[in-house]
Amino acid sequence: MTLHSIIIQKLLTTNAHIGRRVAAHHLKIYTYGMRNQISIIDSDKTLICLRNAASFISHLARDKNARFMFVNTNLLFDEIVEQMTKKMGIYSPRDNIMWRMGGFLTNSHSPKKFRSRNKKVCFGPIQPPDCVVVLDTERKSSVILEADRLQVPIVALVDSNMPWEIYKKIAYPVPANDSVQFVYLFCNIITKTFLLEKKKLKALKGHIRKEERDLSTKESSKEIQESVQSKNMSNISSLIGEVLVVPYQNLAPASNDIAEIKNLLDKIVVVKFNDTLGTALGFNGPKSLIGIRDGLTSLDLIVNQIQSLNLTYGCHIPLVLMNTISTHDDSLKALEKYSTSNVDILPLSQGQHPQKKSSSGQSSADELYPSDHAAAFLSLMKSSGTLDVLLSQGKEYVHVVSSDNVAAAVDPRIMSHLSQNNIEYCMEVTPTTSYLSKSKMVNQRQGMFELAEIARTHPKDSTEKFKFIDTRSLWVNLKAIRRLVDTNALKIENLSVSKEMEGDQMVLQETAAGSTIQLFDKAIGINVPQFRVVQLNATSDLLLLQSDLYSTSEGVLVRNTAQANPANPSIELGPEFEKVSDFQRRFKSIPSIVGLDSLKVAGDVWFGAGVILKGRVSIVAKPGVKLEIPDGAVLENKDINDPSDI
Repeated sequence: MTLHSIIIQKLLTTNAHIGRRVAAHHLKIYTYGMRNQISIIDSDKTLICLRNAASFISHLARDKNARFMFVNTNLLFDEIVEQMTKKMGIYSPRDNIMWRMGGFLTNSHSPKKFRSRNKKVCFGPIQPPDCVVVLDTERKSSVILEADRLQVPIVALVDSNMPWEIYKKIAYPVPANDSVQFVYLFCNIITKTFLLEKKKLKALKGHIRKEERDLSTKESSKEIQESVQSKNMSNISSLIGEVLVVPYQNLAPASNDIAEIKNLLDKIVVVKFNDTLGTALGFNGPKSLIGIRDGLTSLDLIVNQIQSLNLTYGCHIPLVLMNTISTHDDSLKALEKYSTSNVDILPLSQGQHPQKKSSSGQSSADELYPSDHAAAFLSLMKSSGTLDVLLSQGKEYVHVVSSDNVAAAVDPRIMSHLSQNNIEYCMEVTPTTSYLSKSKMVNQRQGMFELAEIARTHPKDSTEKFKFIDTRSLWVNLKAIRRLVDTNALKIENLSVSKEMEGDQMVLQETAAGSTIQLFDKAIGINVPQFRVVQLNATSDLLLLQSDLYSTSEGVLVRNTAQANPANPSIELGPEFEKVSDFQRRFKSIPSIVGLDSLKVAGDVWFGAGVILKGRVSIVAKPGVKLEIPDGAVLENKDINDPSDI
């Protein structure tokens, strides 16, 4: 008998698989079927969710200051929970009574005073927990609502008839019957996980002390310095912190009330960075002026999008265009056609900024460091009077859009979530293809992720270490910026992530550690769909944008619903297609790529009109051979090296 079979058998003996007579629609993914009018919970799914919950708890347990809160109102479980908390060393008779009072979490920053006939009881404020574990979710304790409001992750047992309103607030649900036997097993797993992590932490501290003693005996100061640097690099993820990532589909839908949406949108100002030249694509001018589709550029898209929102809702969303010296004049000429539009456009020149260095050490004039967008924006807010002007106009949030992502959108749904929860800083992220293939539930579950797991740009290598990609679309609260300026906490010179250590770039450069996030008290990430991230860095991206995979509607890129795969096709075009002019010459018309998984084109290849590409297609012309794809050709899962292969 395998270990997996033994564990499943153990779950079955606790009656964890026995559900209710009704299985809610959103919980049918955890059920195996019905028997005798009783829903049967899939034990394999229960085991997977148990592992996820245990992994999250073990991650928190590594922090000695982490606070856990266990919620139970079932008298049958009282002794189990008490024994568990005592073994973990977190038992508190005071909190054991206090949490049952409404507002225990949401009012945690103020003293509690209760008056009875004979005496007055006063309790001081408590620190909110880092995790709430609920054992009897069916009773719908108010703690779930309070924890969700404070964005405290919830681990909870859920049954097959759990209402959606409660279920969606739970970050780590464990589908199972809340029998005494299973609750005992669940608490036992939590206890052992917690104690194991504490044991590892204690052993690690002893090991570090031993290393420090060994290092102190070394005579070479150079060896000591290298060892310290190595230790710092291994612990970099703990230095740059974590962020709560919330799935986009978990956000409440935007209101149908036009007046309410207008009120939200009136609080927004959009800042579009326009700091990248198109020289890498053979285009003489700003990258934002390259034609994407339907005669529109990425600059046209953002202006049309804001113009449409202003017309639809009667709101006033201004656009601040952050140019560089090399992009300013050309952009002003392109904006002349919008002089009579309802969009207030304020073009600003950033001047000179640190430029991105290539591996050869040469500076590239095309673009800045990716994370400089947030730092440059905050620098503008601090040094100019722009912040005061925006606040005086009633603006509360600024939506910072990068120069590369042409699919960024001003989303009232995101704005509503930020406003309701008083979020100060929000980055839009999307899962990497490798992480999405491993974790199918990533778009449905919120949780804490290390910033080291978020890539600043699309990673070409070592994608396994990254779980998300920073879309470089930010939402920042202007009042929070004002607080940082007033307290002199906004020191941009300390935010650089381009520092080098002994010639090697720090890991921090590769991540979204977007050091700016550490300045804000309440920061989150929102996991947006992958089609909201389309960057224009090469002509292969231009092929995606000009194909039938995308269309435009009121300035927003819309993805073709016929494409089943949520990820965009992988397209690799050879150096013959590197420049925009060569790209346009070699395509008589852009092929249809709905249903395409990957495309590789190299050599002297020319495409006719009406070509259809599906599956995996490789077209590599032999040296000295001109390969022409005829009009109307349908290529599906083909490798083509010669005209006879077509």
